[in-house]
Amino acid sequence: MFYLYKSFPNVKVWETSFFSLETTFFSWFDYAWYMANKLIPLLLLFIWFFTCKHWWHWILLVPIGMYSFQIWGLIQENEGVDEIELYYVFPIMMIIIPSVYLIRAKLFNTLRATDLEAFEEELGTNKTLLQQLKDLFR
Repeated sequence: MFYLYKSFPNVKVWETSFFSLETTFFSWFDYAWYMANKLIPLLLLFIWFFTCKHWWHWILLVPIGMYSFQIWGLIQENEGVDEIELYYVFPIMMIIIPSVYLIRAKLFNTLRATDLEAFEEELGTNKTLLQQLKDLFR
């Protein structure tokens, strides 16, 4: 699949008897190479995400989001490929990475507890955010 880009012409205007396509910044060969370098890892990440049984598989949304933004920038034919996408993905990473870590900490905290009633009692108590964070790391 990766070497399909080699079948594209190395011209900016691709003319056939059926259609004529033009790119702005790249030749069709370069455009297909960039697209193959984005779509194939994205496809593999989607397969990994949907078949992974581990609790941390949500962290795969970060590279999936980044490849998706890069493909969108490539479709829009932005001049700076792979430059501006990090500004869009960074806020998403700031939310997903701590969330996954806190979910992990909460899971391990509940797995260490042996009594279900104690867990339900703990859920019923009102705690401040600082107390909840302290409980996660005890």
